[in-house]
Amino acid sequence: MAHQPVLLEEALQGLNIKSDGIYVDGTFGRGGHATALLSRLGASGRLLALDKDPQAIAEAERCIGKDERFTLRQSSFADLKETTRTLGWLGQVDGILLDLGVSSPQLDDASRGFSFQQDGPLDMRMNPDAGQSAAEWLAGAREQDIVKVLKEYGEERFARRIARAILKTRSEQPITTTGQLAAIVAAAVPSREPGKDPATRSFQAIRIFINHELDDLQACLTQVLDVLKPGGRLVVISFHSLEDRLVKRFIREQEKGDRFPPDMPVTHIQLNPRLRAVGKPVRPAEAEIRANPRARSAIMRVAERLTGAGE
Repeated sequence: MAHQPVLLEEALQGLNIKSDGIYVDGTFGRGGHATALLSRLGASGRLLALDKDPQAIAEAERCIGKDERFTLRQSSFADLKETTRTLGWLGQVDGILLDLGVSSPQLDDASRGFSFQQDGPLDMRMNPDAGQSAAEWLAGAREQDIVKVLKEYGEERFARRIARAILKTRSEQPITTTGQLAAIVAAAVPSREPGKDPATRSFQAIRIFINHELDDLQACLTQVLDVLKPGGRLVVISFHSLEDRLVKRFIREQEKGDRFPPDMPVTHIQLNPRLRAVGKPVRPAEAEIRANPRARSAIMRVAERLTGAGE
């Protein structure tokens, strides 16, 4: 499936783009959001794109090239603050976009090991040149660690059955391909969720763990307030309930501001709120879901940095 950016127009509207503004796309992917954003910037506008995936970096260089308004870094959005600091943009950014999860090209490339629908090396790393692959982790992980990952990141109720099946199989032969892992999970799961492959939750959980996706998201969110200027927007598109929960909680806590004893007589302004939610959470329309079924689980939240919010 060709890459189709999810909630494209909605995300651009959420960013409230100014032609001379400074923006960060923390997840370049295959550039759908970034190229559309860049097309709305004038000569003095600026866009920084980040991505861990070397293939995403190569695609950015191919499809955007040497546009002087565009800066590219192979980096995680967990390094958002330091990267913007090196550009002299700290506290000057008008909008940050995070399109979380894995892109269609990553899923569709069997060699990347993200998909249970086609056989390939069991890798799952966003950056194949760094860190531990899924196969390497599964080769040495303890049963309780596998159970924890499957439960916490996949909300898999058969986590223990699957973990034991993995340990039994690896005692007989190495688990090195996505097809092997998918078959192990399918055999271990006693019941099926309608319309969902039994391997879905396990693959999702292991991918999130291997790539530190929730840790990186949490780290990024804590840096947003230092990076955005007053009136700047944060737009996050999530595909997983755990991601969305982190984003929702962060926005809610920053809307509330500082914590005081409940009986202390302070005004809302004195609580020093730092963000305000903009509108309600946005989901793809039926037409988009029909055109791109992978959009069906997406949810987008938008928040604005408040003017004069002190730290």
